[in-house]
Amino acid sequence: MIRVFAALVRRDVRLASRVGGSGALSLVFFLMIVALVPFALGPDLNLLSRIGPSILWLSAVLATLIGLDRIFQADEEDGSLDLMTASPAPLELVVLAKVLAHWLTTGLPLALASPLFGLLVALSPTAMGATALTLLIGTPALTFIGAVGAALTASIRRGGLILAIVVLPLMIPTLIFGVSAAESALGGTVPFATPLTILGALSLIAAVVGTLASAAALRWSE
Repeated sequence: MIRVFAALVRRDVRLASRVGGSGALSLVFFLMIVALVPFALGPDLNLLSRIGPSILWLSAVLATLIGLDRIFQADEEDGSLDLMTASPAPLELVVLAKVLAHWLTTGLPLALASPLFGLLVALSPTAMGATALTLLIGTPALTFIGAVGAALTASIRRGGLILAIVVLPLMIPTLIFGVSAAESALGGTVPFATPLTILGALSLIAAVVGTLASAAALRWSE
């Protein structure tokens, strides 16, 4: 099972990099939002640095939506998903591998690029590091939550808009605690470890519930 899991992850990562994937699009979308917000708010560096973590987190949430609908839809269209479902490997293992590959090509690059993009919103080095850490811990929750919507809309052509409507409200708790953790590192009243621990718990819960719910949705769609 470990070899099957690793093979599925490698397959999806290779496909994402070969086609250009959603990772590059997510990074470009992330950069566009972060770059446009300072133009809308004006040249007040104090304001930008104060709301910088919120801007980065909101941009990450919206950028995560890019390509979510293709997690299962591409395999549904070419029949690969039927073969995976009929294989001896548990469907939950297949779902976990595909979602992990999507996070490696989308969520992880967003977290790693956030310090660089933090320069556009005048973040201090401490704020950049804290925001990058919260994104690294919190983006798996966004991906697993989005995977549930992707599984529900796998058989629907152009279901990206429906997917966004379904999963965006479910991403709000992760957004709240992610921003709270990043801001607490800058001297807030709440210790940095408290919202960061809750954020990690949300990612773990989303990984378990999202995997089971996505597998159930794929079985139901058959």
